[in-house]
Amino acid sequence: MNIVLLNPEIPYNTGNIGRSCVLTNTTLHLIKPLGFSLDEKEVRRSGLDYWHLVDLKVWESYEEFMEANKNSNIYYATTKTKQKYSDVKYSSDDFIMFGPESRGIPELILNENKDKCITIPMIKMGRSLNLSNSAVIILYEALRQLNFEFGE
Repeated sequence: MNIVLLNPEIPYNTGNIGRSCVLTNTTLHLIKPLGFSLDEKEVRRSGLDYWHLVDLKVWESYEEFMEANKNSNIYYATTKTKQKYSDVKYSSDDFIMFGPESRGIPELILNENKDKCITIPMIKMGRSLNLSNSAVIILYEALRQLNFEFGE
């Protein structure tokens, strides 16, 4: 599996997601610009002693990421769709993309990929769940569908 963070802003979220990626044999893709330095202690602290084990790929731009992964199946996590994350059938080489914490994936990208947009249902009171929680919820649904075969 592949988790993609488009322009992540909060180092603690990225560190938490990195730790989850290590423990599930998932590749973490970060698309610049980042809202922090990967050398910041907050990233390492939230990733605990796992951060150096993250299978990490850093991309200079969304365009570079897309060019390198043009034949890949990418799901786009957003609150702006009705298709639930649990309603799609995942494959082990799929990508699940999340946008920046403060604004999500740009609408232009979502509009170009409407059939690949997925959401986590929640009551209307909140705007969205925390990024690291959302990533793990969807990642574990994909892994459940794949019988928790981590490809070790």
